[in-house]
Amino acid sequence: MSFIDTIKYKYKTGSIIDKLIYINIAVFAISLLITVISGLYKVNQNFLMDWFSLDDNVNEFLSKPWSIISYGFLHAGFIHLIFNMITLYFMGNFFIQYFTQKQALQFYILGTLFGGLFFILSQNYFPLFEDESYSLVGASAGISAIILGITTYMPNYQVKIPLIGYVKLWHLTAIWLGLDIVGLIGPNAGGSFSHLGGSLFGFLYVNYASNKKIDFFGIFSKYFQKKEKPLKTVYKSAKKTTEKSKKTSYNQEQIDTILDKISKSGYDTLTKSEKEFLFKQGKK
Repeated sequence: MSFIDTIKYKYKTGSIIDKLIYINIAVFAISLLITVISGLYKVNQNFLMDWFSLDDNVNEFLSKPWSIISYGFLHAGFIHLIFNMITLYFMGNFFIQYFTQKQALQFYILGTLFGGLFFILSQNYFPLFEDESYSLVGASAGISAIILGITTYMPNYQVKIPLIGYVKLWHLTAIWLGLDIVGLIGPNAGGSFSHLGGSLFGFLYVNYASNKKIDFFGIFSKYFQKKEKPLKTVYKSAKKTTEKSKKTSYNQEQIDTILDKISKSGYDTLTKSEKEFLFKQGKK
């Protein structure tokens, strides 16, 4: 199998996160090639960047509205690309352990959209950006949506970091947001605004989907509760009814304890007996 065939196979069989990474790398390679060819002809212009990056000028944006999404697949340099793709790889694959791959793509695309809107609004509203013109590229807004989505979903999940130990996910996300907030008056202020736009989407999406509460496992637990049947006039032994009620209550307490453990530490931390118990209850 040739190198090209290997890449095609990995792209075809990979997750949506793998596909997004491959697309970003391919677009960067094409952009780099265009830059080299343009340089040979002494043309200091890259039509790919010109046509697909997001401009802060509203009239420019209206002339190429697709740029509100396409900028999220362009990168200004190799370091920019590598940092974003490493972050997307780890946080994206973590995300799809608890969400669907379709949702991962939605977070990436809509986070990019929100980030682009924040960029345009900030550049045209704040006096800091008067008499200046910028273009936006990078996948950070989409990645920020994914990060805030999974953090809002399970903020107390503990991540093991070498030389440091276990750190709660929301602590890491707080640092991520803090850097963007500080960067609002820095040289990449437009980028920071776009990151915060993507982050806001990720938070609002999960927060809204969970009925204003950060408790997806509470919603999930209802599938383990026995469905009530229509009432019938029957006569039962009071003793048997009490015993059954106690057993059901005990089982529900165990389910709640296990789901709480999953929300804090992940499914993999369950013992074998806990997994078997949850599986049996789900079949009832």
